[in-house]
Amino acid sequence: MKRDKTEELLLRAKACDGDAFVELMELHKQSMYKVAKAYLKREEDVADAISETILDCFEHLESLRETRYFGTWLVRILINNCNNIRKSNGRTEYMDQIEAISQGQRTDDKTRAFLDYLEPLEEEDRLLMILFYVWGFRTREIAELLHMKEPTVKSRMQRGRQKIKQTFFPMVV
Repeated sequence: MKRDKTEELLLRAKACDGDAFVELMELHKQSMYKVAKAYLKREEDVADAISETILDCFEHLESLRETRYFGTWLVRILINNCNNIRKSNGRTEYMDQIEAISQGQRTDDKTRAFLDYLEPLEEEDRLLMILFYVWGFRTREIAELLHMKEPTVKSRMQRGRQKIKQTFFPMVV
């Protein structure tokens, strides 16, 4: 359903319908936030990355050939913008969720629970989980996005799932 709605909005946005573009960005803002938050520590940087991504998307929308690849295209732009911000800030670490919660940043219960589960993972593995479970990308698409081999993505995701099990369900493992 989301993919059909995205394609419809995308076609309208390409036809210079500003409202459709705004609705398209609203549809993806939660997922963009989670990806950017996995890369960047400060809320200001996350907001900058998302804003820059929306602007880039608007300016280059006509260059997207296949509407079905919009999600991949959007995430690639977002990741590039996050990397640019990290480079310009001299940062090399990803967000630490425990610190964010202890600083009183507002998150809803579902987001907090999801990020709590991802907390024991390495930073890159967190991003893989977000791309897979939040965005719904296949492992092949994730491999293309992050310039990795697909078996590497699969093994890292398996190790990540195992680590989550060990951390949160030690009696089951």
